[in-house]
Amino acid sequence: MRSVSVLPRVIVAAAGCLALVGLTASPGVAAETPLTFDCQAKPPLVSPQTFTLDAGAEATAPDSVASGSAFDIALAPAPLTVPGSVNGYTVKSIKDIKLRAKLPTDATLTGQNLTGGSGIGSGTPSVAVSGSEIVMTVPGPINGGSTFTLPTLNLDLVAGASGGTVSTQLAGTSYNSPGLTFTARVPILFITADVPTSCFSSPNPVLSSTTIS
Repeated sequence: MRSVSVLPRVIVAAAGCLALVGLTASPGVAAETPLTFDCQAKPPLVSPQTFTLDAGAEATAPDSVASGSAFDIALAPAPLTVPGSVNGYTVKSIKDIKLRAKLPTDATLTGQNLTGGSGIGSGTPSVAVSGSEIVMTVPGPINGGSTFTLPTLNLDLVAGASGGTVSTQLAGTSYNSPGLTFTARVPILFITADVPTSCFSSPNPVLSSTTIS
């Protein structure tokens, strides 16, 4: 089945605008990268459904940063409207949205937090590092047909050794190792079911690249 994107059109971002600003960095240039999420929903009583979500990521990054310098990444997703129905199935709400991004290479993460966001339901958003991924979680619920904006993800980083490259990219390589997940509340036959959905960006381009001098 074909769906309207359930994540903001601008993601880095795993789910936005990626601003990379170094305390000793040269100015960055924003560049929007198109992304297509390959998704699989697993409803009960019927076979798994596959569909795509069109999205994008606008990455702003400095051309270079000095080794050992501190800089920030801000991921600011754009507003999105949840579809009221998908291929004849009514979408009552979505919840438990998780957007995953890879930890930037050749840099040390020293802190992370979320700011802003609107229309994301009563649950409190959170962000955490899990292995080699940064995971934003928005509990929701968000009603079908409503417009919402995910919070901005703020990361504090310190550049690594000279000659390295700090790159940003969404996580996820398959349905079993996704970069984006959520649960949709959907009436199916005689029940209303929670339908787990897993997505990954295919292809999965590098969103920004910064040289360490």
